[in-house]
Amino acid sequence: MGNFHIVLLPTNDLAASRELYTKLLGSQPTADSDYYVGFEVDGQHIGLVPGAATVMPQLQVDDMDSATRLITEAGGTVVDAPKEVGGGRRVAVVRDASGAQFGLTHDAA
Repeated sequence: MGNFHIVLLPTNDLAASRELYTKLLGSQPTADSDYYVGFEVDGQHIGLVPGAATVMPQLQVDDMDSATRLITEAGGTVVDAPKEVGGGRRVAVVRDASGAQFGLTHDAA
């Protein structure tokens, strides 16, 4: 199916978090705006998200519809339905039957 390739971290102070993670990761941000800061380190994307409620790992999937169907068939739920976020990327938020919440990401070929 895929692998976890993005970790989104909540922050209540984006500037301070940008400074901290730049030092911790030893890397400059690859995405830097007023609403999101992202880093690429060894094939892993780490994103800082102001106002987010929790850490959100993102699972890369080959087929968004199949992945959401597998989740629901296994007793999980779709928390935030799949949607386009630009650049051919679709994202969704799901919760498995045990309550673990994570994101799904699909990039168009």
